[in-house]
Amino acid sequence: MIITFASIVFGFIFLFSGVRKNTFYILYAMSMIGLAYWAETMWGWNVRPFSKNAFLLFLLFHIPLINIFTFLAYGRDKHCAKNNLWRIPEIHLHTLELLGGTIGAIIAQKLFHHKNKKKSYMATFFATIIIQVGLIIYILKQFNFF
Repeated sequence: MIITFASIVFGFIFLFSGVRKNTFYILYAMSMIGLAYWAETMWGWNVRPFSKNAFLLFLLFHIPLINIFTFLAYGRDKHCAKNNLWRIPEIHLHTLELLGGTIGAIIAQKLFHHKNKKKSYMATFFATIIIQVGLIIYILKQFNFF
């Protein structure tokens, strides 16, 4: 049932223009559904869709994967910038950050020294962090974690 939950979430998110042509998001979604399939078939992790357990298992897989793919997107963009190749649009990077890849973005910014001096980019990046903190607080309150 994790696959059902993940597929519905990815289908809904795919409605937004920032992800339709975002190769890294598509690779992330395919990896996430594959990992969910593996967890259900190999480990027997079957949960009801849209239950608290489905959401927590989704987050267990989502957080590391989205951060890995965000890190890879930054690395690819830095490589393209150095070699004067076609760049990854900033909206694609911001979309990956907004979906939870903030930690991967921070690590990539520090490691690659990429996108950390552009003021307009960083303003949007910090706005994304504020949105995520608010969303995390809201989710934690909904699940009665505090």
